[in-house]
Amino acid sequence: MTENENRPTDDPTAVQQALHQLAADGTNTVALGTLAASEVLLPVPEEAANAEGEEPGSIALPVFEQGDGLRLVPVFTSEERLTRALPQVRSYRTVPLATLSQGWPGDDLSLSIDAGSPDTLTVQGEGVRALATLTGD
Repeated sequence: MTENENRPTDDPTAVQQALHQLAADGTNTVALGTLAASEVLLPVPEEAANAEGEEPGSIALPVFEQGDGLRLVPVFTSEERLTRALPQVRSYRTVPLATLSQGWPGDDLSLSIDAGSPDTLTVQGEGVRALATLTGD
């Protein structure tokens, strides 16, 4: 394993290619590693953007609940995909996916990567935490 493989990937094309590969084969460890080492865009809901008193180092997760009760946090690999899926969101944070997954709050919350795109990937809570182990940090 080279040193570069452990660094966050900020190339949306590489991450989107990994998502495409995972759509075909959800067990592709190379694609999972690329995804885990990537940086993603985490939407900041307007109420959170205007909130005061947020603890330093903490991240407010935008949780959406679907009609079937599934609770998920959307993240995106590019501004284009974020804007297409959530045009009302005006700001976001860039977060290493491994960092986000290390502090994942629970199994009842899923992660949706690039919601609304052909390569949308939804990962359940336990799987989100497992992504952090793929970066070698």
